[in-house]
Amino acid sequence: MRRGERQMDERLERAILELLERRAPTATICPSDVARAVYEGDDDGWRGLMEPVRSAARRLVTAGEVEITQGGRPVDPAEARGPIRIRRRR
Repeated sequence: MRRGERQMDERLERAILELLERRAPTATICPSDVARAVYEGDDDGWRGLMEPVRSAARRLVTAGEVEITQGGRPVDPAEARGPIRIRRRR
């Protein structure tokens, strides 16, 4: 992995945790919230960060930091298809 990619991965993970920290303990965030928070342009280029955000969330699941949910229920990140939400691990 290149240094720039690693830095972006770390930035996305930090952004996920920081956004969750600002919300109620049971609140969730959408990956698009993270992508928009990190993207530095004023167009819709944040959309290109959606898969990297999902990957960052999967790494944080593995680290025991967060859960990925669908329909309000935790799901295995490998099984998640379609829209997801991210919340602190309970």
